[in-house]
Amino acid sequence: MEVIFNFIGGIFGYILWSAFYLTKNYGIAIILFTIVIKVLLFPFSVKQQKTMASNARFQQKQREIMEKYKNDRVKANEEIQKLMAKENISPTAGCMPMLAPMLVMFGVYYSVLNPLTNTLHIASEKVSTALTSLSTIPAVGSTINGRYGEINIVKYFSSLQDYLISGGKPIFSDADANSIKDFSSGFDFCGLDLLSTPSQSSWQSMMWLIPVLCFVTSVLSMIIMQLINGQKFQGCMVLMILMMPLFTAWIAYSVPGAVGFYWISSNVLGFAQSLILNKFYSPSIMEAKTEAQRVVLRRQQEAEYAFIEAPEFDMEQSAPDTGSNTPEKKNKNTAKKGKPKKSAKSSDKSSYLGRKR
Repeated sequence: MEVIFNFIGGIFGYILWSAFYLTKNYGIAIILFTIVIKVLLFPFSVKQQKTMASNARFQQKQREIMEKYKNDRVKANEEIQKLMAKENISPTAGCMPMLAPMLVMFGVYYSVLNPLTNTLHIASEKVSTALTSLSTIPAVGSTINGRYGEINIVKYFSSLQDYLISGGKPIFSDADANSIKDFSSGFDFCGLDLLSTPSQSSWQSMMWLIPVLCFVTSVLSMIIMQLINGQKFQGCMVLMILMMPLFTAWIAYSVPGAVGFYWISSNVLGFAQSLILNKFYSPSIMEAKTEAQRVVLRRQQEAEYAFIEAPEFDMEQSAPDTGSNTPEKKNKNTAKKGKPKKSAKSSDKSSYLGRKR
């Protein structure tokens, strides 16, 4: 796994180095890097927001089914399975959107952990030789040995450069040395040394602010997202809102400050991204879009089964011939048509005159 994370860290290292080359400050470079990563992962964020909206709608219907069939668990499970198929709900649908930020997190960690190989992209053979050479020096070996060897070379390069670029066989070229010098001078951000680890720093260094801000921004981000999505804080949800940020703060306390600072930047920018996503993909909007799609689909299905109109049936033309069109009948009908009918008013008048006489 370390090989994979180093590979991801090497890719992210190009973005970090480009941002550092423009700003000459690693803190600002991390903020720019976070913006770029948020843009690249935006499709995953949209997918996650849609999944959350679908799950909120599904949970509401699931509660209705459980209430309706509370005395028949088998029937309730059958109806829930049908509902999952109808709503296209998959238990693993939200895994990838959640895994992507974690992969980015490990990539950032390894780009910070190994700045010489993953960010400056100095040949790994040179870096290994430098670490081996410095580990044999009595006054330096204890500092260089360990997981943060490359970080310490960058951090103390001004004191170590005589061992690395001088002598008969310099380990680093002049170009490598100049890159390391520029890089080592840009880790001070608002008085915080982003190469230092909070657990190994003094109280006066203020490095403890990084894990504290990690915890605060994580809690606020989770609470606001729950409120935006209309979800209630019930049961283990309250525990998760506290446990996950505590875990985040513990990691930020144990790793170099640059990793925790990335986490803080990611939380703040993630909050802004959530507001934008909720503007277009809130549960109510997704419900309206889903209902509109169902109406359109229903109309298309009804159009496929439209009624076929029957031809008009002429009763006069289709009536059987009963002799009404014979010459005698025809003349009799014509004669009847020729005699005018007396109106009821004229007949009443003549009978009145007859009585008067």
